[in-house]
Amino acid sequence: IAARHKLLYLLDACQSAGQVPLDVKAIGCHMLSGTGRKYLRGPRGTGFLYVSDGVLDQLEPPFVDLEATTWTGPDSYVLKPDAKRFENWERYFAGQIGLGVAVGYALGFGVAQLSRRIIELGAALRKGLSELPGVEVHDKGLNKGGIVTFLVEGEDPVRTKARLAEAGINVSVSTATSSQIDLPARNLSALVRASVHAFNTDAEIETLLGVLR
Repeated sequence: IAARHKLLYLLDACQSAGQVPLDVKAIGCHMLSGTGRKYLRGPRGTGFLYVSDGVLDQLEPPFVDLEATTWTGPDSYVLKPDAKRFENWERYFAGQIGLGVAVGYALGFGVAQLSRRIIELGAALRKGLSELPGVEVHDKGLNKGGIVTFLVEGEDPVRTKARLAEAGINVSVSTATSSQIDLPARNLSALVRASVHAFNTDAEIETLLGVLR
């Protein structure tokens, strides 16, 4: 659709990077952004941006400094011709190194292999949750990954999170204020979100199910 209308196509891969293989050429996007702290397991405060060479000259960063530009005169500058136009002189070098290590770690395992295991564990958790009385799984989509959302009947999601935390299980709560396009349309104000990774175990899933049971 974007290609047909000659639109720039930016994809937010925040939840996907490290969870599913990403190929910008197969996707057809001009730009792709992602974060380091989620499925890549990198440091908080890190992220990345891919921009196709074909659209680089159409994009001007919201702010620039001497890293992003060449200062050509008292009141003139030229943007760097490559991806440096999106970078800043002051940057989080330790975080960048940590992100690089995390990416290398994921590539060492193989993202496709990690993805297969994440999908398996996500499916096992959904199946287990759906078999518990009073628990409803709220995931949509044909291809489901490692992010599993659910509600326990009669229990506020915040309380469910606290109860699981008492057993050493980390989940989060997604609220409608962070999901305005989706949750209000489904008459939902909040959901419990469990995010499994390839490094989780079947025993850990059973522990979660046991607490809810």
